Amino acid sequence: MTNDLVAFLKARLDEDADLARRCDMAGFSAEWIAHEAAVDFGRGDLTSFHTAIARHVALHDPARVLREVEAKRHVLNRHTLSPAEGDSERPWDDRDDCQFDGDLWPCDDLLDLALPYQEHPDFPERYQPNRVTEERNVRTTGAPDKAGNSGEPR
Repeated sequence: MTNDLVAFLKARLDEDADLARRCDMAGFSAEWIAHEAAVDFGRGDLTSFHTAIARHVALHDPARVLREVEAKRHVLNRHTLSPAEGDSERPWDDRDDCQFDGDLWPCDDLLDLALPYQEHPDFPERYQPNRVTEERNVRTTGAPDKAGNSGEPR
């Protein structure tokens, strides 16, 4: 299994961070605050929003987006591929797993990180949620994980 999902996620996180930094460089670095139908960007207000939309926009200020990107990068860095080939710790072949938790790779945490981007044109098709579920149902029977679980569905 290749690291195409990891490369895809890193590219999306880079895009998210770049956009947040560009908002920051445009002078909108203050905390974004919703006031009823307006959003205060630190350099003035944008008005005529529905209150819920104003609150949603305010929650996505550049500083918060950059913190979220950093947190997602930490998760991504923990959940690296541990290839089955050449791993003397496992008594079975052909089962790539996550170095962090021993789950099948890509593990559920990586797949969850990818979910918000599934409509992106570069999203690797084999990781679409319905395809992953079908593949996991086939892959999980038999080989135990590092905790000794058989992989048999409960």
